[in-house]
Amino acid sequence: MLKVRREDDPCFITGAEFSCQDEEGKYHILGYGYDPGAKAIRDLAAYGHSLRMKKVRARLDFLHERFGFYFPEEALGKLLSQDNPGKPHIANLMVRLGYTSTKEEGIRRYIDQLRLENEYMRPEMAIAGILGAGGIPVLAHPVFGSGDQLILGEELDERVRKLMDFGLKGLECFYSGFTKDHREQSLALADRYDLYVTAGSDYHGTNKLVELGDNGLETVSAWPEGLIRFLEDVNIVGNFL
Repeated sequence: MLKVRREDDPCFITGAEFSCQDEEGKYHILGYGYDPGAKAIRDLAAYGHSLRMKKVRARLDFLHERFGFYFPEEALGKLLSQDNPGKPHIANLMVRLGYTSTKEEGIRRYIDQLRLENEYMRPEMAIAGILGAGGIPVLAHPVFGSGDQLILGEELDERVRKLMDFGLKGLECFYSGFTKDHREQSLALADRYDLYVTAGSDYHGTNKLVELGDNGLETVSAWPEGLIRFLEDVNIVGNFL
């Protein structure tokens, strides 16, 4: 039976986030509106997944060898069968097994004691893969770098221009962790370089204290031109305006 979409039904587009790094720092590159069957994006996702799983196994081995933590086979199987398990998932398992009181303590006191070999996906690789699949590459939360690092002013401008040379097309200017100044600096750059504008909460389920849809977009009276253009180009503008 044909179902008619209601006005308040959610809209969905293809999207992915890639954790990247180069000699100058860390980046989270978002991809929107790509063809999920394209070889370019599938190869990129497979490469990112292989790096992540390599780190997960190294951390599990470290926790066993250094602290004597034993992880039952059934629990390990569930952990490793997840799409992209990482430090929070390992720490949650440690809490359930009684090795630590909280997820945060598990990461800080145990997991982060391991210093892994710095093997990572480079931002130009992520951008190329997204473009190769017909998608729109966007820099997530542009003012945030590694850890508590803030990237503002000329440093932020230089970072954005470098990524534009690789094909970056947009900036996530509305974000759950942004102050008004963070948002305004990001919007100014998007306007200066004619980039798309996107909004995101960075919701990660129960692993983060962020509500789905909390992106600060409700604080502005009019949406920026770059956001409207983004929605038009991923063919969902009619569902919002």
